[in-house]
Amino acid sequence: MDLTILSQILGFTVALTVHEASHALVANKLGDPTAKYAGRLTLNPIKHIDLFGTVLLPLVLIWTKAPFIFGWAKPVPVNPYNLKGKHGEAWVSLAGPGANFAIAIIISLLLRFLPDQILASWTDNFLELMFFLVAINVTFGIFNLIPVPPLDGSKILMDFLPSSMNNFKDFLNKYGTILLMVFILFGGNLLFLAVALVLKILLGEMV
Repeated sequence: MDLTILSQILGFTVALTVHEASHALVANKLGDPTAKYAGRLTLNPIKHIDLFGTVLLPLVLIWTKAPFIFGWAKPVPVNPYNLKGKHGEAWVSLAGPGANFAIAIIISLLLRFLPDQILASWTDNFLELMFFLVAINVTFGIFNLIPVPPLDGSKILMDFLPSSMNNFKDFLNKYGTILLMVFILFGGNLLFLAVALVLKILLGEMV
């Protein structure tokens, strides 16, 4: 298998696994062990795989050299009634994208500030993997913050919307998947531009 494709698969798997495990970790910390009992509080990627969203769709996007790669895992089960605090569900939802951004920031800092002699000792394939890890985690973080169901951003938005906007919440829940598909088809370039901007901020002249 081409090493570039292999590094992309590995990077995607890392980003997705950390994303989902972070949801489970924060939910458990806030008093809901549902995900833990379901075996989702783990960095074992097999526990998070969705056949289409985790395997087939990303492979097609990688193989066709799409401008960005996205996908999803099996939803982490959360019982909001067990969560402590006023905005527990929002914190659980934010944990996934937050973990992705944290990985991207840490790796980008290493790439920018490690001594040149250390970076020079890394193979081209390893450097490619590091750059892709930054890119895929930024993409995951931004994509999942889109406030449309079933993405994390919708749960964060709904947690802060007043009860007077329940009709709007119902609309999003009912048509969220359709709205998301429309965005992917017609607004995908906006996601690409947002990712490119964040990568420029993180990596500077390295991109």
